[in-house]
Amino acid sequence: MADGSDPRPDPGAGAVPPGPGGAAAPPTSRVTLKVNGTEHDLRLDHRVTLLDALRGHLLLTGAKKGCDHGQCGACTVLADGRRVNSCLLLAVTQDGADITTVEGLGSTAGDLHPLQRAFLERDAFQCGFCTPGQLCSAVGAIAEAAAGHPSHATGADALTDPGPVTLTAEEVRERMSGNLCRCGAYPRIVDAVRDVTA
Repeated sequence: MADGSDPRPDPGAGAVPPGPGGAAAPPTSRVTLKVNGTEHDLRLDHRVTLLDALRGHLLLTGAKKGCDHGQCGACTVLADGRRVNSCLLLAVTQDGADITTVEGLGSTAGDLHPLQRAFLERDAFQCGFCTPGQLCSAVGAIAEAAAGHPSHATGADALTDPGPVTLTAEEVRERMSGNLCRCGAYPRIVDAVRDVTA
């Protein structure tokens, strides 16, 4: 053109700015997570899992990275009151969610949650690696049973008469089966959960 401008569209317009070494920076989004009662505004890569956001960005290391495939339960936290495997959830999908980790189970005054006390009294852990996930899963399992959600172990009579499900030892074992304990503290874990629901 006479004024020297190029009429062709800029091929870089709207592109992601280059990151270190000239590679395209990964897409990010703002995410708001309410974790243990405190709201956090984060800018996260879309690939960051909830577990990595909790551990790496918020420095809440209670939830553990065990298998990173959702098979061991060590990363279990509560999202809006429901237990989830945080290693399988992208943090951006939890925007606005209310997250509770093991650090948030007790009171702000430092009192232990009844399940934490029961785990101590029943000696329901050995190495302790799986314990945060076991505790969060147990809180979720107790809430599910109280709301009348059946499990594979729930009898047929409970299905015809909806209401809270009694947490027998068999019910607890079934509901907690997604949380592995390599030390084999399962009988004590079942006892601790039943102590709290008795």
